[in-house]
Amino acid sequence: MRAINLSNDKNRNAQVGFEQKRTKSDIRMVCSDGREHQNARFLKSTIDTEVDKLVEQAGSAEQLLADIINSDPEIDLERVGMQLTGVRKIYISDMSDIVHSIHRNEVVFTPNGELKESRPYEDVESNINTDIPLRWTGKLIPKQKAVRMFVFSRKYQIKHINGLTYDFLYDMAKQLSEKGAVMLLGAGSKGVGPVVLSNGGVSYRAFLEGRISDDGKYCLILHLTNLELKAIA
Repeated sequence: MRAINLSNDKNRNAQVGFEQKRTKSDIRMVCSDGREHQNARFLKSTIDTEVDKLVEQAGSAEQLLADIINSDPEIDLERVGMQLTGVRKIYISDMSDIVHSIHRNEVVFTPNGELKESRPYEDVESNINTDIPLRWTGKLIPKQKAVRMFVFSRKYQIKHINGLTYDFLYDMAKQLSEKGAVMLLGAGSKGVGPVVLSNGGVSYRAFLEGRISDDGKYCLILHLTNLELKAIA
């Protein structure tokens, strides 16, 4: 279980645990004869059979169309359909050469899908378990509104590690449950920055949701999002 440094509405902080709860589906995928299915990867095409490469070889798109009618240049009969195992991701240049050094850019799009900004990617450090805790910003958003404003891609359960942190987290969950809202968390010295789970990871907006039961149990959930829903103008 990983650790996270979290503060409450009174600016009192504690190091607690968090983990992603994975549930196993009761649905089983089987073949027509009842055997368990297995996932497999197969080669769909090769670099030499891509459209741009084929057009270059044929001399024109019209000639390529004629070649496809008369033969099968778009299919590598020797390799297409091969089962792949132990594959690794590599980067290649426009000339299909392996690239060993790359420069990554962060691309931002408008709600209409148009390119808004392209900037050098910053390799940020994790900020969830540092001397500066994640803070309550005081910004509450009703649950019904939050699910229509953001796409929550990840969620983690915040867990106590002893009796003192149980009371600490239960009080958080109780406040949020009574208000029926999620609380925006902020990182950094000013408590307004995004949350980064791991070094070089994605920056997220983080929200806390709390639930409690009559028998003294609680559930504190950390919701993460990096995508806001906006109406297309």
